[in-house]
Amino acid sequence: MTASPAVLEQAALSVAVHRRIKRWLAPTPCIASRQPLVGDTELFYKAENLQQTGSFKFRGALAKLTSLSTDIPAITASSGNHGLALATAAKITGHELTVVLPKTVALEKLSKIKALGVEAILHSNDSGLAEQHAQALAKEQGKIYVSPYNDPQVIAGQGTIALELLEQLPRLDVVYVSIGGGGLISGIGSVLKAFSPQTRVVGVSAKNSAALAASIRAGQMVDVEHSDTLADGCAGSVDGDSMTLPLGSEVIDALIDCSEEQIEEGLRHIAWTEKMLVEGSAGLALAAWFADATQHTGKVSAVVLCGANFDRERLQPVIGSPS
Repeated sequence: MTASPAVLEQAALSVAVHRRIKRWLAPTPCIASRQPLVGDTELFYKAENLQQTGSFKFRGALAKLTSLSTDIPAITASSGNHGLALATAAKITGHELTVVLPKTVALEKLSKIKALGVEAILHSNDSGLAEQHAQALAKEQGKIYVSPYNDPQVIAGQGTIALELLEQLPRLDVVYVSIGGGGLISGIGSVLKAFSPQTRVVGVSAKNSAALAASIRAGQMVDVEHSDTLADGCAGSVDGDSMTLPLGSEVIDALIDCSEEQIEEGLRHIAWTEKMLVEGSAGLALAAWFADATQHTGKVSAVVLCGANFDRERLQPVIGSPS
């Protein structure tokens, strides 16, 4: 199927953004799994956990702020990674920035954001409510609101991951990407559908907070119940008008929802077999690779390790010892 004009336009924007931000953005490695695999099956990790700020979000943050005049103050909402990325990017671009975070934000992420000297506001225990508060403040204070996902520049920045993947892997049959608001998978998926349409794009949600996946299945935005999840970077509701719904609906080939137990197992595997510590949202993507076992035999798969800004106190009991 030929990609729609909207997808092709988004992919072209990723190419333009990559040219603009690559001076500050070193490519992250694509690491072969240490796990023994059967036959000609191959598994690689796109190591965004090694990205500056410890998350893929730095790409979208740079893309957005470098598109704005430096005299425009910005405000955003984040569960942690997007705020940290914007705060770091603002140091480069010189933008004034305010970050609204839920009170449940991982303490390590909060401390890093505050250390960068931006204003941090804690609001409610829900990422969606924090986002609504930031949007209201933007209108009241005359600031530009920078969405973590509902913005073509931000999505284009995340799409640069796929541009790197296509250079690093001569063959890519399937990619597993965690879903929160959908900016990451919309960017990656748009690039892949434009330049490698044969690549299967799998979106992965935590069962405890799967707003966008439920909306894609329903064909419209729907409300879902949200429970606590280890994949806190993927938690929360999604804007009713988010462009990630139509983009995600087109570029995602399959959706997989994973339980907290599956996420825990993914985290343990990455820690003890792959020798890396990552956050829950990255463990979520690997959990789907295991759940999708019948589909990746003989295939070259990539799992996007979206970040490593974990809460130490929460991760330690999960990692435990080798299973």
